[in-house]
Amino acid sequence: MARIAGIDLPRDKRVEAALPYIYGIGLTSAQKILKKAGVSPDIRVKDLTEEHISKIRTIIEQEFKVEGALRTEINMNIKRLIDIGSYRGLRHRRGLPVRGQRTKTNSRTRKGPRKTVGRKAKAAE
Repeated sequence: MARIAGIDLPRDKRVEAALPYIYGIGLTSAQKILKKAGVSPDIRVKDLTEEHISKIRTIIEQEFKVEGALRTEINMNIKRLIDIGSYRGLRHRRGLPVRGQRTKTNSRTRKGPRKTVGRKAKAAE
């Protein structure tokens, strides 16, 4: 089993499809890593040699910020926006869409399930 950046890559997948299991690496980054390491993207993870794994691991460590370090950086950026009181920071604080999407309809992912605002029955005299 290939373990890179603290993640166990799925054994039966192609290396090109398995590397994106690491947070911070997508398909394009995976292709660049494999090209630099000189590893065929079609080879399965279970068929990788120790030499291939070590090459991939060193390239990722040197050139990419992945997993915990990347998550920390992203959270610190959001915290900074909130602390300085920017518009984007306010949207993060209120749990609303940050990138200009409409909110009258849609945006249920950020806002959560609908909270029905009902009207109370008139009090009987």
